[in-house]
Amino acid sequence: MDLKTIEKHFYQDLTIDKDEAMYLLTSAPLELLGELSHNVTSKFASLNFDLCSICNVKSGRCSEDCKWCAQSLFHQSNIDVYDVLANDECLKQAKNQELYKVKRFALVASGKKPTLGQFARYKDIFKTLKQKQGMKLCASLGLVDESMLKQLKEIGVSRIHCNIETAPSFFKELCSTHTFEDKLKVIKTAQNLGLEVCSGVILGMGESLEQRVEMAFTLRELKINSIPLNILHPIKGTALGMREILSQEEILRAIAMFRLTLPKAYLRFAGGRAQYTATLTQQALYFGVNSSIVGNLLTTQGRDILNDLHLFKEAGFEL
Repeated sequence: MDLKTIEKHFYQDLTIDKDEAMYLLTSAPLELLGELSHNVTSKFASLNFDLCSICNVKSGRCSEDCKWCAQSLFHQSNIDVYDVLANDECLKQAKNQELYKVKRFALVASGKKPTLGQFARYKDIFKTLKQKQGMKLCASLGLVDESMLKQLKEIGVSRIHCNIETAPSFFKELCSTHTFEDKLKVIKTAQNLGLEVCSGVILGMGESLEQRVEMAFTLRELKINSIPLNILHPIKGTALGMREILSQEEILRAIAMFRLTLPKAYLRFAGGRAQYTATLTQQALYFGVNSSIVGNLLTTQGRDILNDLHLFKEAGFEL
C-alpha cells in the first residue's frame, strides 16, 4: 500500500477503507499526507471557517463517571461548581463572542439529563438569546429525550451537540453510568426531528489506532457533518489525569485520516489545543481543520481568540 494508490481510490469513491485509514495513521509519509489532506479539504470541504463558542451554563456535580471529565462527582478536581447561570450572564457571554463574528453559541450543561426544572431554565435562557443576539443556537444538555429535543427546536435551537467521545468498542472502558447506545439514541432522535447534530471525539484517552479509525467510520455512518476533534487535556484529579498528551504528529495524522474519511465535514478544533503551541494550530489548518470552538472551554482555558482569528485568516479561510 502507498499514498498514491490511496489517493487514486479516494478520488474514485470520495472516501477510504479501514486498511487505508490505518496506513495514514502509521506509515504514510507525513509531508505527502499533509499535501493530500490539504488538497482534499480545498476541493470538498467548506473554506468558510465555522466559528462557535460555548457557555458552561451549569458546572460540576455530575453523576456520571466519565474518566476524562473534571465535572464528575467521582473525581477530586479543582473546578468552579455552580448551578444554572442567570439569563443576563449567558447573554453577556454571547454578545462578547458575537463581536468576533462567531456564528454559533452553545449552552453546555453538566449532568446526565436535565431535571424538568433545569430544562425550564435552559429554555428560558435560549428564548432570551434568540431575542437579543444573532448567532445560531446549539444545545449540549446531556441525554435529552425526544420531548425535550422537540421543545428545543420549537424555541429556535438549530443544532444538538452530543459527542460519541470515543470508539464504540472502547466506550465502556471510560464510562459505566451510561452507554454508547444512549449517545446514539440522542443523535438519531435529533436527526429524525430535523435538527442538525454536532458530534465528535476526544483523542488520546488510551484508545488504539484501530479504535481511532473506528471513531471516524462511526461518524461517517451517522452522517455527522460537524465533528469536534478534542485532544485529551489530562486534568489533575481525574482518572486520566496522569496520561501523557499526544504528539503533534499523532494529532496531524488523525486529522488527515478524519478528512479523507469524511471529506465534506467540518472538522472542528475543540478542547485540548491550548496545551500546544500555535504551530500545531497552523499545521492542523493545513491538514484539514476548517472550523473551531473559540474562547474558553468547559473547565480549561482556550487560546487567545484574536490570535486564533489571525491564524485562521492567514491559512486562507474566510471568516
